Amino acid sequence: MKTRNVLAASLIAALLGGASLGASPASAENAHGGNQPPRMKWSYAGVFGRFDQAQLQRGFQVYKEVCSACHAMKLVAFRNLAEDGGPDFSASQVKALAATYTVKDGPNDAGDMFERPGRPADRFPPPFPNDQAAAAANGGKAPPDFSVLAKARTYERGFPWFITDALPFVGYSEQGVDYIHALINGYEEPPKGTEVPDGVHYNKYYPGHLIAMPNPISDGQVTYAKNDKGEPVVPETVDQYSRDVAAFMAWAAEPHMMARKALGFRVILFLILLSGLLYYVKKRVWSAVGGEVHGLQPELHKAG
Repeated sequence: MKTRNVLAASLIAALLGGASLGASPASAENAHGGNQPPRMKWSYAGVFGRFDQAQLQRGFQVYKEVCSACHAMKLVAFRNLAEDGGPDFSASQVKALAATYTVKDGPNDAGDMFERPGRPADRFPPPFPNDQAAAAANGGKAPPDFSVLAKARTYERGFPWFITDALPFVGYSEQGVDYIHALINGYEEPPKGTEVPDGVHYNKYYPGHLIAMPNPISDGQVTYAKNDKGEPVVPETVDQYSRDVAAFMAWAAEPHMMARKALGFRVILFLILLSGLLYYVKKRVWSAVGGEVHGLQPELHKAG
């Protein structure tokens, strides 16, 4: 009886331990006073999600006017902006945009490097010549590249959400853009008693709360396109800026996401159809064999 009680107690402890492990990301976040980023609604989330082209264009505008001063985007080419499933800029717009950048090229016939206007096939040139120069201009740490930042930054939502996030068709993989949106909106005055060293800023969503990057944007800093009444199509606020640039970063990290989803959907339909055909063929073939076996049963019975 005593042994049975000990086993029962051990089982309960194991279950509680498993639950605490499942909740460990949220607990670890709370341990240093962090706030978990809220889950947002994104047009491209889910199996049938699609990028909002107008939002991607606004996000690129925020990147170009604000973020590109510090953050590079080395893996994205100008021509990607005109590809299907992206911001949907025209070829002439991309050509004109690329020409506004200066790209280092070479060597020429004399063996020297030279600078020329950008072309659609070029990738976005970084704002600094190297990581050392970027670090020197930004408090000793180079700003991360924008190309795959939306995939590199993430967080765990804890138990039981980390289980549902991994489920097919209903899973959620937009934690990275949730975090980016929250981080841009997370700058605030530190609580009383919190010491913030010089050159560091308080952000309630950043792990540890102390971040070297200053508040990058404020309300009204980027002027969006206006409608017929001369009013902005969307609010010119930090919340909207962060939504738009986070969506653009999601596209930059996976510019062919729409094509991948379309291909995946066609593959699933093909596999469903193939499964039906295989079942029909199997039933047709083995039904004839089953009839022959059934016809032999009386003779086998007599022989027995």
